[in-house]
Amino acid sequence: MRLEVAEFPVTQIYLGDRFSYRAGTLEVDPKELISLVRQDQRIKDAELAVALPGEKVRITGIRDIVEPRVKVQGNAEVFPGILGPLLPVGTARTHRLPGMAVVATAEYEGIIRAGTGVQRSAILDMWGPGAETSRFSSRLNLVLVLRLAPGLAELDAHTAIQRAEYEVARTIARTTEDLDPVEMKTYDIAVKNPALPRVLLIQCCLTESHQVHSGISYYGLPVRESLATFVHPNELMDGAVAGDMVRSGRGYYPTSWDWQNHPLSFGLYNAHGKELNYAGVILERIRFETFHGKEVIALNTAQLAQALQADAILITWLGGGNAFVDVMLTIQACERRGIRSVLVTYELGGKEGADLPLLYYVPEADAVISTGTRDRTLNLPAAEKVVGPYDEITVLSYPGSPPVSAHGAITIDARDNIIGGVDIWGGEGWTCKAH
Repeated sequence: MRLEVAEFPVTQIYLGDRFSYRAGTLEVDPKELISLVRQDQRIKDAELAVALPGEKVRITGIRDIVEPRVKVQGNAEVFPGILGPLLPVGTARTHRLPGMAVVATAEYEGIIRAGTGVQRSAILDMWGPGAETSRFSSRLNLVLVLRLAPGLAELDAHTAIQRAEYEVARTIARTTEDLDPVEMKTYDIAVKNPALPRVLLIQCCLTESHQVHSGISYYGLPVRESLATFVHPNELMDGAVAGDMVRSGRGYYPTSWDWQNHPLSFGLYNAHGKELNYAGVILERIRFETFHGKEVIALNTAQLAQALQADAILITWLGGGNAFVDVMLTIQACERRGIRSVLVTYELGGKEGADLPLLYYVPEADAVISTGTRDRTLNLPAAEKVVGPYDEITVLSYPGSPPVSAHGAITIDARDNIIGGVDIWGGEGWTCKAH
């Protein structure tokens, strides 16, 4: 599979009365975009705003973030199975608009009030300590504010938010269809150097089969009781993997932008043919309810890696809790087959960093890279402007915690309240200071 990605960097963005892209400046027509998303009867109202780096703007009710992309060759569409027909992606040519993102926000409460099934959203500060924490504060953000029809079921709310966000992103990217890119990049792992080791990326995905949406979808289909699945890395860039718009709005869950720009996948691509052969991606469904289930998925994933002739794996995950046991058992199963394993993970060491950083260990996990913590407290100053559906937000993690004003100074008890506040896959450049 060979994918050409044409890049059209965005350095300025503003709301106008047409769609155009020229020399880094993007103009979008908010009336047309709002009319587009309101064709869905599940969306009662919508508005658009621009949030720029350095502005004292706080965005609330964030459900997802996506980078505008569009397929300009072939019959497939970006986000297959969601926007377009179920055709394979990862080939032909795709246009992307780096430097900007569409931030989907929505007012939605749902009927579940506690537990893993409760709806979640996040905030984003475009300045100050919050901006230093999130990878999304440095982007030019087009904020889509959705107000959903009352009484929507969770899956309907998810679908309405996701389609609206992706439609807006694709429509924006279409402004570049007939233009020459600033840069063209080609992604292809077919040509390999037999003298170099074959390395797989194993992406462990926390899923919950008892929820209406499992948390992760592949070509629009929620991943449930599936065993390990091989995925070409180019499919990630074209939106074949996506999340749940209702329950995944937290810092330790990947956004659509993260799937499109997976830093570990790009790192392996950059080393392909030089230091290693990038052998592809395995999606591994984790958080089985029994230890037996965890053992089976670890065995199955290791067998698939062996069948793909992997010499080594780079393994990472998303989520929290007992799903990490599945990750460690997978490392153990691979190592016992002679497949060297490196784990990339964030830590759960508590507010002071004194707790055990990882929930579960196996002796074979002897190469672990930390991307930092998700547990530290953060003090955010008062905002000059709030964009989004909520003027009051809940920042404490326990059920029934009181709301606070989104305009005032806020203390958050964990960085996962900020979208992009946890470095899940090692895309940031953190340093560690000794005290």
